[in-house]
Amino acid sequence: MKSSQSAKGNILDKIVEKKREEIALSKLKTPLIKLEQSDFFSRACFSLPDFILNPALTGIIAEFKRKSPSKGIINDKLSVEEVTNGYVAAGASALSVLTDESFFGGTNKDLIAARKVNSIPILRKDFMLDEFQIIEAKALGADIILLIASILSPLEIQNLSKLAKSLGMNVLLEVHNLEELNRSLCEDLDAVGVNNRNLGDFSVSIQHSHDLVDHIPSEFLKISESGISDPKKIVELKRAGFNGFLIGENFMKEVDPGKAMKEFVAQI
Repeated sequence: MKSSQSAKGNILDKIVEKKREEIALSKLKTPLIKLEQSDFFSRACFSLPDFILNPALTGIIAEFKRKSPSKGIINDKLSVEEVTNGYVAAGASALSVLTDESFFGGTNKDLIAARKVNSIPILRKDFMLDEFQIIEAKALGADIILLIASILSPLEIQNLSKLAKSLGMNVLLEVHNLEELNRSLCEDLDAVGVNNRNLGDFSVSIQHSHDLVDHIPSEFLKISESGISDPKKIVELKRAGFNGFLIGENFMKEVDPGKAMKEFVAQI
């Protein structure tokens, strides 16, 4: 029987392998010139730091996510418009929209739909491996791209973040441990996110954030990601030095995610 570590590794490997296939197909179907002619490509991106650090907002990056490899279907009943509108009304500083279809049930159309009805920064939550995806993200209306250190080399992170910044986008680097953090930092990042979910066994511990917060240079926004279900943890993480908090499943598992976020925020 395979260990949970190898099982998870296999899932991540499968996601990356599938993503490379999808990127190759997308390149064949959609030339770069077409992406650059999209309505959203020329728009100026919202500044993630401006919204995360705005005291009138919550610092929460609220996520629209239908399903995940570990939990299966989380919430596939609601539209991206109604969920993200609810998040904005509850004080979200930014939105995160999954665009991976094979494993998370998201689509590029979800990001476009969220962009059309919201005026705060939007993160394209996906497995970014290729420059094509960065240009595509800009064309879809994203303001922020996610670079996951565990699936990218330091050089890839540098190149992808440099391209994103040249397009006026914000860059969020996601790390899971100190080794990933130390090898992945570069000047074109805006924020560093600590994923509290263990890639080995899916377990979640906020302690990961506490362990890494002081190692993240002060010039970057500090974001704690995943597993935040108790409003008291937000207070603790703020005291520890975090500026932002990515929360998805805790809201999406409820019938009304926007209402769930509003009630959550009221307890902070």
